[in-house]
Amino acid sequence: MLKVYSAGNLIDAYLLQSLLSEAGIETRILNEFSHGGTGEIPFTQAYPEIWISNEGDAPNVVKNAKTIIRQFEQRPREVGTSTCKNCNEPNPETFEVCWRCGNTLLKET
Repeated sequence: MLKVYSAGNLIDAYLLQSLLSEAGIETRILNEFSHGGTGEIPFTQAYPEIWISNEGDAPNVVKNAKTIIRQFEQRPREVGTSTCKNCNEPNPETFEVCWRCGNTLLKET
């Protein structure tokens, strides 16, 4: 196995693993459940890690994985907001339901 990425959180690890899988790159996530040990072990050792399952894969597989990782890291992180008509709570524009009151968010067109 060959380590290709340390994620800041488990959600990013799963997202990246999915992107790599779509490209035909078989990976495993290690340290999935290590966050519970933070404080007892250094936090950097608790980060979820993505490993290519077969390090004997062709070098172009590793190159493709690194390209996908670079694109993943450069994705836009800022999301606009929309205000709930029911409770006036701001929500990310990608939400369909208000996180606070559960009201359906209407998309303005």
